[in-house]
Amino acid sequence: MNDVMSDAPASVPVSVPAPVPAHFQSFLAFDYGTKRTGVASGNRLLNTATPQPTIKAEGADARFAQVEARIKEWQPDALVVGVPYHPDGAPHENTRRAQKFARQLRGRFNLQVFEVDERYSTTEALSSGARDADAASACIILEQFLRSLQQ
Repeated sequence: MNDVMSDAPASVPVSVPAPVPAHFQSFLAFDYGTKRTGVASGNRLLNTATPQPTIKAEGADARFAQVEARIKEWQPDALVVGVPYHPDGAPHENTRRAQKFARQLRGRFNLQVFEVDERYSTTEALSSGARDADAASACIILEQFLRSLQQ
């Protein structure tokens, strides 16, 4: 993470519950929100993420229809979901919502889903002047995840 916020930790931990198989090369990342969900695509080879149009949908059916279209378009090997926490690491209501979204992705699309601690990603996206903070945040989440694979 860059020095956008002086009180932000130098690096935010990435929660990868199991090793990411080497054959997993392409990923779609989501910055879940109840009204907007940021999306980014990326791959392990280039170690970069590209913002995709934000999903603007309320309700699970509308959101998952758009998620399904993105998965069909990009055909990722796995998915990445940003999970927010309070600055001290404590969970809150949006933590649970994002984790539920991750579980639903696993169940609906039968893809492995990795969760990334996304503290400060939106703040970083906004401070960089992003026009679409949700998509930029999804990029930050995915790039953080890709960097963790290099370690």
